[in-house]
Amino acid sequence: MSNHLKFFIDGAWVDPLEPAVLDVIDPSTEEPFTTISIGGRGDVDRAVAAARKAFATFSLTDRSERLALLERILAVYNERFEDIAQAVSREMGAPLSFARDSQTGAGRAHLEATIAAFKSFEFIEQRGPTRIVKEPIGVCVLITPWNWPLNQIVCKVAPAIAAGCTVVLKPSEIAPISGLIFAEVMQAAGTPDGVFNLVNGRGPEVGQVMAGHPDVDMVSFTGSTRAGIIVAKTAADTVKRVAQELGGKSANIILPDSDFGTAVRKGVEGCFGNSGQSCDAPTRMLVPADRHDEALHIAREAADAHKVGDPRAEDTVLGPVVSDVQYNKIQRLIEVGIEEGALLVTGGPGRPEGLNRGYYIRPTVFGHVTPDMTIAREEIFGPVLSIMPYETEEEAIAIANDTVYGLAAYVQSQDIDHARRVAARMRAGSVYLNYPDWDTSAPFGGYKQSGNGREYADWGIHDFLEIKGIVGWGA
Repeated sequence: MSNHLKFFIDGAWVDPLEPAVLDVIDPSTEEPFTTISIGGRGDVDRAVAAARKAFATFSLTDRSERLALLERILAVYNERFEDIAQAVSREMGAPLSFARDSQTGAGRAHLEATIAAFKSFEFIEQRGPTRIVKEPIGVCVLITPWNWPLNQIVCKVAPAIAAGCTVVLKPSEIAPISGLIFAEVMQAAGTPDGVFNLVNGRGPEVGQVMAGHPDVDMVSFTGSTRAGIIVAKTAADTVKRVAQELGGKSANIILPDSDFGTAVRKGVEGCFGNSGQSCDAPTRMLVPADRHDEALHIAREAADAHKVGDPRAEDTVLGPVVSDVQYNKIQRLIEVGIEEGALLVTGGPGRPEGLNRGYYIRPTVFGHVTPDMTIAREEIFGPVLSIMPYETEEEAIAIANDTVYGLAAYVQSQDIDHARRVAARMRAGSVYLNYPDWDTSAPFGGYKQSGNGREYADWGIHDFLEIKGIVGWGA
């Protein structure tokens, strides 16, 4: 039986206090494929009360109990892996192979990384006569986005559980079904009542109520910078901790000594992955001015190789973007890029040829982009790449850092020492050298308006802890 019309509160699936529903749209067809309930203040109150009650006992559990719970969650997650992947593909429009390998695979990888980090995590430190104790912060509200649903749910739930916190999750109402299945995973794993709760709903009616709730100790939010500011302001009245992972406009500096063809091609692929819907995507490609035209040629060929189409088709590389709102925003920004004088290399406005419905975007590359252009400054969140020429390395670094964001940066060079020197000057929370493999133990989070706090492995556990000094404890 589907739990799409229910919330998970205090260990049970319950109806909302006041019936209200929302269609969930399949972005490949623009048609609803299911309906969820959306909550309100009363539902939030119930969930927070359950988490507050459970915290009194769960916060006192020892490492072995919480470790065993996380291991059970991982086991059930693996049992439900295909169900989750199918849900992600339907709610996001992600190609099935990507939904399995990247989207659902990310959730599993983060569970494994958190478990590994938790086994050796130090909660107690002795400094002379003072004992330093790291304790769970309390009831945590987790507000997660639609673009990497399992990645962000697990990056928050797993470390919160490891820390001994209790949680109330609000998944994105745009892509909520994978979150509901995750709640079923938590229930099947034997999570104690009230430790994990889920309430679906929109930001103003549920997310903001959670952020301002007086019985909530922390908010962990991933989403747009605009929404993150609202959450932070709402939470400020009760002086609760707010951890945020927000927007990005990441630069990819391709240095003259790079393997140029490979660097440009992989840069296109990195920008277009997940249909461009990643906050850390390398959306600004900086290339030496004397090789700008060469870069445009390579990028055009790489972009045109991305087959856009039905997420269920085996040869599809890119599915649609998630919603009509996103589709219209991306179309507007592509048109602005043309109006402001950027060179349209490939792609452009409208759907790809042969597709007359669904939120499909033509993989788009712009050349001769200057730092003042809108497409060089605004987060587009679609498969749109801006290629920007630079004359000197100093100019490239200045352009890369000339943004309100600071989530990620990318540097390409065949001289690793050269790449490291440039990386040291990037004002970003993560710097990736020569397209490395994904590392779930690396800290993830941003500088400036890309947020605060860090996620992944032990970095995530730290964010859900308070630090207590017991002075006079003795040696």
